[in-house]
Amino acid sequence: MKKKLFAVSSLVLMAALLAGCTDLNKPINDSSTGFWSQWFVLPLSKFIISVAHLFWNSYGLAIIITTIIVRLVLLPLMAKQVKSSQAMQQLQPKIKALQEKYSSKDQNTQKKLQEEQMKLFQEHNVNPLAGCFPILIQMPILFAFYQAIMRTEQISEQSFLWFQLGTADHLYILPIVAAATTFLQQKIMMGRMGNTNPQMAMMMYVFPIMIAIPAFYFPSALALYWVVGNIFMIFQTYIIYEKQDDNKDSKVAGGAKQK
Repeated sequence: MKKKLFAVSSLVLMAALLAGCTDLNKPINDSSTGFWSQWFVLPLSKFIISVAHLFWNSYGLAIIITTIIVRLVLLPLMAKQVKSSQAMQQLQPKIKALQEKYSSKDQNTQKKLQEEQMKLFQEHNVNPLAGCFPILIQMPILFAFYQAIMRTEQISEQSFLWFQLGTADHLYILPIVAAATTFLQQKIMMGRMGNTNPQMAMMMYVFPIMIAIPAFYFPSALALYWVVGNIFMIFQTYIIYEKQDDNKDSKVAGGAKQK
């Protein structure tokens, strides 16, 4: 778990530093320089503008549609994350048994514990870091979204519903909805997985707060991106698990026929 958290934190920090090396006050355009601006922010900015032109120049709708497209692209990774999480959950009794067997804190025992755990993962074809991949991919997208909004005048000055995309929601509705949908998405995910891990249960309450606090200050477009993404993931969770349940039922039925 510590290695997993370290890997996630390191890559998120690298993405943040890469994004932070650009000047937020400079508009993004074809003359913008730098790897981050040229390959992340500029393409996203152009894509949002292109989508907006197809939908009555509504940049709010463009952000919603772009968010759905991004989530559809990430769908195979999300499905893999669910599968990996389920596999890890099924291995928890065996992992706990190994932890009890190698409970001593000396270096040799802990090394042996890590070796046995890796052996267990290999035997069941489980990658403990697979669940981190969607998060790692989403972080650069989130940073790019933020800069595309702030550095593109057409987006930042556009209004949608009751808020302006480039400023924080003055009614605080979006941050609350972002926190609520984050909580709901986490709760549904844990319920479908049958996860009773106390640490995961705690994160179900902590994570929405971590989303809500920045959303009170960040551009409304970013909160809109998060809300739409959460709603998409709620439906995605039901679809993925429904498909897996159908596969399980077909396997059970097939096994019964063979008997």
